[in-house]
Amino acid sequence: MSAKSARCPICGQPAQAATRPFCGPACRDRNLLQWLGEGYRVPGTSASENLQKNDIEGLDSEAD
Repeated sequence: MSAKSARCPICGQPAQAATRPFCGPACRDRNLLQWLGEGYRVPGTSASENLQKNDIEGLDSEAD
């Protein structure tokens, strides 16, 4: 992807060099807030389920 065709992943506007890959501070900050607010998540079991399993079966039990 060339520098001229780079687009902001939030709004699709052309990316600016100072805030790359975003078009400006507003989209950069919106992306940061998504990370901080857990808006981007990877599916999986919750931590409490894993802790309960470890309490019952022990840490050296076989993996799922």
